[in-house]
Amino acid sequence: MRAYRTFDNFRPGTNCKAWLLTILYSIFVNQYRKERREPRTIAIEEPLDERFAESLAAAPSEPTRWSDAQVVGALDALPESFRSAVILVDVEELTYEEAAAALHCPIGTLRSRLFRARKALSLSLREHARRAGYGGAEKE
Repeated sequence: MRAYRTFDNFRPGTNCKAWLLTILYSIFVNQYRKERREPRTIAIEEPLDERFAESLAAAPSEPTRWSDAQVVGALDALPESFRSAVILVDVEELTYEEAAAALHCPIGTLRSRLFRARKALSLSLREHARRAGYGGAEKE
């Protein structure tokens, strides 16, 4: 469509294929840069609930203790909005109202982020323990 819209920019006698490939390359670069600028998000439709249920079914019955590095790694893998919510509420022990004010969002949004972030964290840590064969984590 872009080539069709800008066909008046094409100079007869020049390489048409190169002109079209330049347009295609420009579109690719623009999309790539746009994706890099936007934060990674977790879609509401993502089957996080299904993955969480599968993880629970495959998890050992005994509680697992994760190292600080494993927890930090799982936190770092979260999108920034989820990570901020977890850190403010669960680590810094702010109330929901205080955390919502700090993040400039409604309390309902904060609660939703916390719910999804905690599920994602749990799933990430369980998957790590499963990959390690439960041998890498210490048992309580």
